[in-house]
Amino acid sequence: MSQTTLDLDLRTFTTSGGARIFQLPLLVFPGLWGYAYLVLAEAEGGSFQVLIDAGSGYGDSNRHLEAGLREVSNHLGFPLGLQDLTHVLVTHGHIDHFGGLSYVRPRTKARIGVHELDLRNLTNHAERLAVVSPHLRAFLLESGVSAGRVDQMLDLYRMTKSMYCSVQVDFTYEAIGMRLGPFEILHVPGHCAGHVAFRLHDVLFSGDHVLADTSPHQSPEQLTHSTGLDHYLKSLEALRRWSNGVCLTLGGHKEPILDLNARIEAILQLHADRLDKTLWLMDEPHTIAEVSQALFGEVHGYNVLLALEEAGAHVEYLYQRGLLGIENLEEVERAVQPHPIRYRCLPCQAKSTP
Repeated sequence: MSQTTLDLDLRTFTTSGGARIFQLPLLVFPGLWGYAYLVLAEAEGGSFQVLIDAGSGYGDSNRHLEAGLREVSNHLGFPLGLQDLTHVLVTHGHIDHFGGLSYVRPRTKARIGVHELDLRNLTNHAERLAVVSPHLRAFLLESGVSAGRVDQMLDLYRMTKSMYCSVQVDFTYEAIGMRLGPFEILHVPGHCAGHVAFRLHDVLFSGDHVLADTSPHQSPEQLTHSTGLDHYLKSLEALRRWSNGVCLTLGGHKEPILDLNARIEAILQLHADRLDKTLWLMDEPHTIAEVSQALFGEVHGYNVLLALEEAGAHVEYLYQRGLLGIENLEEVERAVQPHPIRYRCLPCQAKSTP
């Protein structure tokens, strides 16, 4: 693997098999930068011009995508745009990675792929929002968020996602045997139900599953099947086993990772510490909202929802393992609507987590 820096903070990498990778920086939401990747590879059966992820479609994201492709064209000495792509591969069904498909789809004949468990996020987006919203409302009320605040948070949740229009998807990864030409594919649920990693020779595209300098967001499986901390931690171990020989990991955000095993260890340790802190808090009854406050302090805007979901994922993990019980069970049983749940460490339980 080798690396070169171009203009506009555009970086290019070359795999051990000679494939060329261009990292395209995109402002996916205000204050949040992400990456799409243009990959040029030769394999038995032909040439592959592949776009991995498509940005959010929000604000300047589409403009940055087009600007990145123009810069790549200048570097190569020939035009290469959306119309020249053979495939668009989506790492996972979060809006900052697939929202740009509404812009890309009418401008390309490329075949779009996604994992089966995230298919409906792309193709039946309105239905997906309708299904998730009541689950999220129940979670927030059970977490101890006031009813008025819940409505505000639901509006915030729907705001950016409502800008996306469903698009046609051409294939799903399991249906093609988790391989496309030179790309190997691994399903790594947790951060998102249909999250995948792509391996091309000695380079790994990790999406949001493993990122440098930050722990990818977790939410409870109560909201969406195949998410939750249990799935995520097991997927980290699966990725570690699968990625032997990888020299470079390129994420959907942050800097490239040169030592994947060390980064996985750091993320595992962070969650172990967070689980221990959550368990110790539960010597006294706490709601998820109170746990969120203790873990993350004062947060604002959309980060309030993210912190609640992260705390909820850790409480759920401990509750699933019999380390926590519901202190106010009678209140919860009597309630007609979702009611704040206060969790407490069960008697005689060890105060550490594996």
